[in-house]
Amino acid sequence: MAKRAISSIETSTGAVASSATPLLLKERAYQEIRELIQTGDLNSQSNVSERQLVERLGMSKTPIRAALENLEMQGLVTVSPQRGILVRELSARETSELFDVRMAIEPYIAAQLARRTLNVSQREQLKANLREQRLAAKTEDALRATQLDIAFHRLLAAILENQEMMIWLERCFDKLHRSVLRVNQMARNRLQKSYEDHDAVAKSILSGSHNDAAHHMKEHLAFGRQFLLVGESSFE
Repeated sequence: MAKRAISSIETSTGAVASSATPLLLKERAYQEIRELIQTGDLNSQSNVSERQLVERLGMSKTPIRAALENLEMQGLVTVSPQRGILVRELSARETSELFDVRMAIEPYIAAQLARRTLNVSQREQLKANLREQRLAAKTEDALRATQLDIAFHRLLAAILENQEMMIWLERCFDKLHRSVLRVNQMARNRLQKSYEDHDAVAKSILSGSHNDAAHHMKEHLAFGRQFLLVGESSFE
């Protein structure tokens, strides 16, 4: 199960899983529209219509409509007959509540992993992600850094193999992705700070320091929450 979960994380960051089965059209429509939202190609100012998505994705209305219904249920878009398809902006309260969920789950995940001995493959997964994060920060590639940031947190949950936690975290990541990307594109030195935070968490996990792992994760999430809600000026 862990291998399958981690494989899905790799795919989400751009690697193609050779064993992946062809997606149903509605699943492909969902993934492609979600990616357009996460990369900012679709935003609250887009006012895109269903017909435009049909043309852009080269699909019929049926899978597009099913994907939009799913995205609307998750609170990512609002579908209006008058205004078209609008990407929802998170309110300050929603952002704070999503971080409440993460603060309750992710320090626990980090501490539990530190109590284990990760196998060679799991350790290499973490190190490979961090190497790519460092490169993305150095080249100031905000989109890639954001993808790797979220992939890092997903990977920790996947290694722990707690499916319920993964489900809740996926909901958080889907909603927060665009906000995190926007901050990473605008804020000075944010990419390097995020990499350093993740590196500290990973080192604590790999060294078996469960208290430090939980502490570093809590500090990382607290900083991220404040950064999204207040902005860079509060840390200058």
